[in-house]
Amino acid sequence: MNKSMRLLKTSRKYHKWLMAFIGLQFIIWSVTGAYMVFIDIDYIHGDTLVNNEQDKIDPQQVTYSLQSLLQQYPQAKAITLGRYLDKVVYRFTLAEQKLAIDATSGAVMPPLDKAQAVKAARFYYSGTGTVESAELITENAPFELNPAVMPAWRVNFADFGAPAIYVSAETGLLVGKRHSFWRLFDWMFRFHVMDYDDGADIDNSLLFWFTLLGILASVLGMVLAYFRVFRKTDEALTAPASDDSHTAGVVR
Repeated sequence: MNKSMRLLKTSRKYHKWLMAFIGLQFIIWSVTGAYMVFIDIDYIHGDTLVNNEQDKIDPQQVTYSLQSLLQQYPQAKAITLGRYLDKVVYRFTLAEQKLAIDATSGAVMPPLDKAQAVKAARFYYSGTGTVESAELITENAPFELNPAVMPAWRVNFADFGAPAIYVSAETGLLVGKRHSFWRLFDWMFRFHVMDYDDGADIDNSLLFWFTLLGILASVLGMVLAYFRVFRKTDEALTAPASDDSHTAGVVR
């Protein structure tokens, strides 16, 4: 057996077993990759779920000055001015606690109750669906919510894609927006990067080894393609003419 035949046989053998081993993951990569490419990423992010209106603040409503706030809360950080339902408030962080202060009276705004959370969610939501339920989340955040924004209200709407609006219970700010297509996208991404242990680590050893085996299988496949296409073509071009062809030439 010459070297070419030995290489062909070895390539065919290992390519077959490698693809049998990693073939299912190749299908998963193809399906999940297609979903993430074909679905508009802005829609997945939920940009269409919320209104993009800017807060319009009447300066006459701001009678509690920023100077007064800093005198009362000298350690305040990340101070912003915005709306809190029908009020204008200062929002800031104080010793890792998020606070909202009435910009008219300087009073600390109490955490949102359920009715206020629903009202805030309706203000943010751009759809026409009705509110199905509202839930205050203070611990064990679902995978779609950043634990850093808790406590937060999750308000579910009866609309296409089962959208949910998350509102901070402390500041009344929009802290999340999700729908079924985003949730499916998240699962697709996990399968695509082989995050099967929910470690949120795309640089895992399982992905590395399957990628390495995939590259090896691809190289062996290219060797087989070479023998199937190019070597066969070379052999056909260098093969001697048949006896029939030679005889036909003599008769002519």
